[in-house]
Amino acid sequence: MYTVALGLSLLLFPASISAQQYDLLLKNGHVIDPKNGINSKIDVAIKEGKIARVAKDISSSQAAKTVDATDLYITPGLIDIHTHVFVGSKPNTFADGSSSVSPDDFTLRSGVTTVVDAGTSGWRNFPVFKENVIEQSKTRILVFLNIAGTGMSGKATQENMEDMDSDQAIQTLKKYPDIIVGIKIGHFEGKEWTPFDRALEAGKKANVPLLVECHLPQYSLEEQLNRMRPGDIITHSYEKVSERMPVVDEQGKVRPFVLAAQKKGILFDVGHGGAGFWFEQAVPAWEQGFAPNSFGTDLHRFSMNAGMKSMLNVMSKYMAMGMSLDDAILRATWNAAKSIKREDLGHLSEGAVADVTILSMQQGKFGFIDAGGNRLDGNRKLEAELTIRAGKVVWDLNGIAAQKWTK
Repeated sequence: MYTVALGLSLLLFPASISAQQYDLLLKNGHVIDPKNGINSKIDVAIKEGKIARVAKDISSSQAAKTVDATDLYITPGLIDIHTHVFVGSKPNTFADGSSSVSPDDFTLRSGVTTVVDAGTSGWRNFPVFKENVIEQSKTRILVFLNIAGTGMSGKATQENMEDMDSDQAIQTLKKYPDIIVGIKIGHFEGKEWTPFDRALEAGKKANVPLLVECHLPQYSLEEQLNRMRPGDIITHSYEKVSERMPVVDEQGKVRPFVLAAQKKGILFDVGHGGAGFWFEQAVPAWEQGFAPNSFGTDLHRFSMNAGMKSMLNVMSKYMAMGMSLDDAILRATWNAAKSIKREDLGHLSEGAVADVTILSMQQGKFGFIDAGGNRLDGNRKLEAELTIRAGKVVWDLNGIAAQKWTK
């Protein structure tokens, strides 16, 4: 009797059962997918955590759930390549400390689905980071491994050249290629080039990029750029500090050797942070065609409460400077993915992981702040309406994916 009843139900409802071939359908939105050259109103269907189809007018009857994205922008999940998320109990410390932040608390609400931790851990304490934070987070966490053995555990550890073991770093890089995407040098105040060269050596042997954090005042900017390879990344690109030569000179011109380095293939990341981004550097650089490759925020406990705020604030800041929305999305998705050699990310190709961000464009009067407390006015600001990580809704600002409640 059960078999007959089941067979009868299948005969009565074959269309509804077979038609729901997608778990989630994002419909009527404007898709911006720079990798695939898509910039138009088009639908995106998701099944089993993957992008299943991108096409016009996919029927809602084919999906278990449909999200109406009318007047909204659908983009790949945003990628922030400069963060500090090795959060822990140690006070006033980045590695396993309170100066880092728990990523899920701040990323998903900003449309960010992937972060790269910028050298907070080294080869000694990476396993702790992996177990305590990376494996516990919804946000995808990738890593630039610090050449210093215990990463950003304080000044003494970051100055300890004996612990800057390129062989140990290479072994760690090769053991976790799915997580560790590069090597980092930064916050070293000695005069020797040894730490820089050891980090370069590890990067070469593991075939990963070097991230250079510009807190290296003992080396001139030109010397650092001359040592770097195409594909290596320098962050805090628009910093203005007394100890280091900025990219824009006293006459407001981008220095020729900076332009030459970018032409050679060195990548310049924003690295906003609490002190790393100044309008007097970024605006003339932008006006002269020297644009950042990516929008690393330098997310940590202090920067998120200062001028940086979030990835979307940095993107909106550049739009207020004159960058188009398309170019901002490019730098926040596909450019960032390529820079860390993770071309499986940052796009909405069929078969790719379904990391998706839905954005609204707010219109009004907004102010954007740099590291010096200077304000730039703008009339547009991006806001994350919905964030999807591996096919699951992880942030829904206004309930556009929720079931409507009625009495």
